[in-house]
Amino acid sequence: MHASTRRGLRRVLGTLAALVATALLAPGHATAKTTTYDNPLRVRIPAGGLVETCADPSIIKAPTGDRAWYAYCTTDPLNGADRNADGSLRFRLIPILRSTDLVNWTYVGDAFASRPAWMPDTAGMWAPDIAFVNGRYHLYFTAPETKAGGSAIGVGVSSSPTGPFVDSGGPVVEPSNRWTFDPDYIEVDGVKYLFYGSYFGGLSARQLTPDGLRSLPATQTQIAIANRYEGAHVVRRGGFFYLFASATDCCRGPLTGYSVFVGRSANVLGPYVDRDGQSLLQGRVGGTPVLSMNGNRWVGLGHNTVFQDAAGGWWTLYHAVDRFDPYFTGATGFTKRPLLLDPITWRNGWPDVRGGLWASDTRQPGPVATVTKPRKKVKRTTATARNVRLGKLVPQLSDEFNSGGLASRWSWVRQPAAGTYGLTGTSFRFDTQAADLHVDNNTASVLVQGAPKHDYVVETRMRLSVPPEGCCHNYVQGGLVLYGGDDNFLKLAHVSIWETRQTEWAKELAPVPAGWPRYGNTVVGAPGDWTTLRVVVCRGTGKRETTYRAYTRRDGGIWVRGGVWTHRLENERIGLVSMGGSGFTSEFDYVRVYRAHECARAERPR
Repeated sequence: MHASTRRGLRRVLGTLAALVATALLAPGHATAKTTTYDNPLRVRIPAGGLVETCADPSIIKAPTGDRAWYAYCTTDPLNGADRNADGSLRFRLIPILRSTDLVNWTYVGDAFASRPAWMPDTAGMWAPDIAFVNGRYHLYFTAPETKAGGSAIGVGVSSSPTGPFVDSGGPVVEPSNRWTFDPDYIEVDGVKYLFYGSYFGGLSARQLTPDGLRSLPATQTQIAIANRYEGAHVVRRGGFFYLFASATDCCRGPLTGYSVFVGRSANVLGPYVDRDGQSLLQGRVGGTPVLSMNGNRWVGLGHNTVFQDAAGGWWTLYHAVDRFDPYFTGATGFTKRPLLLDPITWRNGWPDVRGGLWASDTRQPGPVATVTKPRKKVKRTTATARNVRLGKLVPQLSDEFNSGGLASRWSWVRQPAAGTYGLTGTSFRFDTQAADLHVDNNTASVLVQGAPKHDYVVETRMRLSVPPEGCCHNYVQGGLVLYGGDDNFLKLAHVSIWETRQTEWAKELAPVPAGWPRYGNTVVGAPGDWTTLRVVVCRGTGKRETTYRAYTRRDGGIWVRGGVWTHRLENERIGLVSMGGSGFTSEFDYVRVYRAHECARAERPR
C-alpha cells in the first residue's frame, strides 16, 4: 500500500474511532452537544483566512445567558499576512475568539483599541487572563514595558466579553525590575487573589482589593523559586489547589522545549509540592510534567488554561509549536504558537493531559459546549500512556565501574587532564570542567562507548557535588549524552541554573536552515543527592525518526516521565559529561543498557 494511502486510511479510521467515542460520551443523553476536533483548532477570520497563532490563551464561558465561549490571546499578528500598509506585521492588542462548540472558533476583534496611557506606544500586551468579577469582565494582562520602567500587570474592564475593555487607569501590580508577567486570577471564599511572575523573580501571589483593580503589596507570597516557572494557572478540585506552570524557552522554533508542570497544595498560597513530594520553592525544584513533547509534530507545549466543559469534563487550552511549520510566513525566527485543546485526566488526585499521551495530532472527541437540560455526568474513556518495558541487560555495554580501570570499549572525545577522572572502586569520578558542549563551544570531554542498533534503554545513577541550595554555579552539570557528534546529540543532565538545580533534557542539531536554532531544552523531575537518569530509545523504521524519551528518579522517589525529542544520530554513542565550570565533581555509580520491549506500542504518538 502506498504511504499516502496508508496515511489516508489511518485518518479515516481515526475519524471513525473519534465519532464512535463521541457517541459514547453521553449514552442516552442527546442534550449533551459534542463534536470532534483536530489540533490545531480552526480559528476563522470573517474577512478571510485563519488565525494561526494564539499564545498564552485564557478562556471564559459567558455567565450572562450567552451560549458562547470566549478565548483571549497574547498580542501577536493573526497570521503572516496580517500586515500594515508599510508591510510590517500588525500586532493585535489581545485578539478575542468566540465559539459555540469549543472546537470551531471565530476572531471577533481585539480587546483594546489602544495601549493604556502608562505604557509606551510600542509595548506588547501579553498573557491575558479573563475573569468575571463583580458582574463585569476583567481582562488582566502583562505590560512588559511601562513608562515608569520595568514590567507590570494591568487590567481592562468591560460589560461584554468582546469589549471594548477600558484600562483601570494604572497597574494592578506596580512596575518592577523583576519579570512581573503572566497574571492569573482566582477567588477563594470571597477573597480575590492574583498570581503572577516569571523566571526572574519567580512566581508570587497577592490579594486584590475588593474591586479587583489593585493589589495589596503587603500580602505578597512567594509561590515558586526564581528561574524555573512562568504562566501560573491555579484551579481548585476537591480538597486541593493545583498550580499549573510552564518552564524553559517558549519560542525557539522547532527546538522549543516549553512544557507544563503541576504542583498542588491544600492552601491556595501553598506551599505547592509535586507528585514526588518536592516543593516548587526548593533549590532542587519540584514540578510533575503534565504536558510535554510526545514525538509527534507538536513541541513547545505550554502556558495553558484549565477549564470544565458544560458536562463537567476537564480540558486544557494551550499553545504549541509545529516543528515542521514553526514561523510566521516571511518572518523566520518569529515563532507562531497555534491554539490546541486536549482533555485533562485525573488519576490518584493528580492531573495529566490525555492520560500522559499529551498533545493529540489525530481527530478526537471534543468537549461538551452546551447542555440544554439539567447537567448529567458525561462518561468519557481516555487511553493512558504506557511505559516501555525493560528487557534483558546488555552486559557488553553495561558497566558497574567497580574494576581496576575503564573497560577498553570506553574512549574519550577530548581526553581530560590526568588526575581529573578515574575509578574509585565503586564508581566513576569525573571532575567538572570549565568547558561546554553547546553550539559552537565544543570544548568539553565526553567519555563514549557504542550504542545498540535496536531499541534500548540506557540509564546511569549519578550525583553532582553542587550544593542543593544557593546561587550561583551556572551552568555546572553532569549527566548522560546520546552522542552523534559535537553538533548532534541529546543530553540528560543534573544542572545548576542560578538558584535552581534541575534535570535538563536537551537536543542539539546541525545543519539547520538559516535563522533556525541549533539547541533547545526542556526539563524533567527534581534531582536528588543521587539521581537516576534514563533515556528510552525507540528506533524509527523507514522515514520515521528515532524517538528519545527521558525519565528521572531521585533516590527514594518515583520515576518522573519526561518529554520526547526526535533525532537522526549517525554513529550514535552513549556518553558521559561533567562540565560547565570547574570546582565540582560528577560521580557515576554505573551505566546500564537494556533491551526495550513494546517501543512501537508505548512510544508511537497518537
